[in-house]
Order: sequence, then structure tokens, then C-alpha cells
Amino acid sequence: MNLSPNLAALTLAAAGVLQMVPNGASAQTQPASLPPQNVINLMASASTEVTMDILQVVFATTREGNDAAAVQSQLKQALDAALAEARKVAKPGQVEVQTGAFSLSPRYAPKGGIAGWQGRAELIVEGRDTAAIAQLTGRITSLTIARVGYNLSREARQKVEAEVTAQSIARFRERALSYAQQFGFAGYTIREVQVGMQDPAIFAAAPMARARMSASGQSDESLPVEAGKATVGASVSGSVQMTK
Repeated sequence: MNLSPNLAALTLAAAGVLQMVPNGASAQTQPASLPPQNVINLMASASTEVTMDILQVVFATTREGNDAAAVQSQLKQALDAALAEARKVAKPGQVEVQTGAFSLSPRYAPKGGIAGWQGRAELIVEGRDTAAIAQLTGRITSLTIARVGYNLSREARQKVEAEVTAQSIARFRERALSYAQQFGFAGYTIREVQVGMQDPAIFAAAPMARARMSASGQSDESLPVEAGKATVGASVSGSVQMTK
């Protein structure tokens, strides 16, 4: 049967549409992937006690007066005298000396206006040589002890953190394998993991009274100090995929 050109073109177009329908039907959207199977979440931690090796003593004094310049001069003299004593025992890595806060502010009268001036100066001494620092407290007379505290040095902190981190990772791996085997799996692979550190608390003593003064004007007693201990910890948490 002979078809006209227009009818033949229409027949071919219709055939093309019929051929495309099955292909289009097979390209349906795939269902969303199922949530991960055989995944467990767990956490492990480790900690240790370490003796704090840095002693810090903060010396301070306050002055008041009607003249700002006079108050500032008194603070400077007190700080200079304390610095002169502290520098005698200063030693890099053992006894570090630095000035702290130095402030001067007005005092206001109840009815308004400046009634006077008040100021404060600080000196900070810290280091590993606790004996030298303790003895220094008895020789500084122009400032009083405001705070006493202990901390960990950077070297000690890094060493301990590395140790407890390795321990917590090992415990995480052991726990992951144990759980996988208890569920009937041969092993596991790590999906995600986070490692966190627990900073040690700083032991701080309350402000202490000035030790007894000798006839020469200097204290004849050094500050009694005893280093405390800090707990440094690390934790590892995450999820693992149990495998056959």
C-alpha cells in the first residue's frame, strides 16, 4: 500500500513515540537509599593524674590619694622595688618575671565630682623553680601576695595529652572490635570519629597574709607551697560500620 508523504511521516512519528514509552517507563526515580545498617556509636576515654610543675605568684598593691600623679608615683616606686628583688632570681625557663595590671582611676564623691584617685599595680612571678619563688615572696615587701596558683607547663601538658590520647584511641578500637564480634561480625571500619581533650583544673590558693617581718624589714619566712595534682583526660567518640 502506497502512503502519501504526509501520512508516512505521521506513521513514523507515531512509531517513534511508541518506541520511547517503554524506555521512559524504565527510567523511574530510584527509591531513597536505606539508612546505614550495622552501625554502632560508641565512646572511650582515658585519664591520668599529673603533678603540676609551674608555680605562679601574683603580687599586688593599691594606693589612694587626692593627687593622681602622686598615686601613680607611689605605685611605680612599689613596683620598681619589687621588680628589683624579682630580677635577682629571674632565670629563663625557671623563674619568669613580668608586670601585671597597672591601673589608675578616679573616686567619685556621693554628690558628684572627683574625690580622689585609686590605683593598683601587679607583678607576676612564675616558673618551675618553686623553691626560689617561695623564698622570693619573703624578700618582696613593697607588694603583698594577691594570688597563688599552680599549672602545667606546655611540655608536661603535651606529653600527658599524647599519652592519654593514645590510650583512649586504643580503648575505642578494642571496644569497637569487641562489640562487632559480640554481634556476630568479624571486624569493623571507622565511619567517623572525634577526639577531645579535658583541660586540667588549676589549683589556686586563697590570698595569703604577709609573713612575719624581721628587724631588717624583710620577711624571714618563705611562702609554704605544695604542688597539687591535675587530672588530664582525653575522649574518643564516633561510629563504626561492623563488617563480615
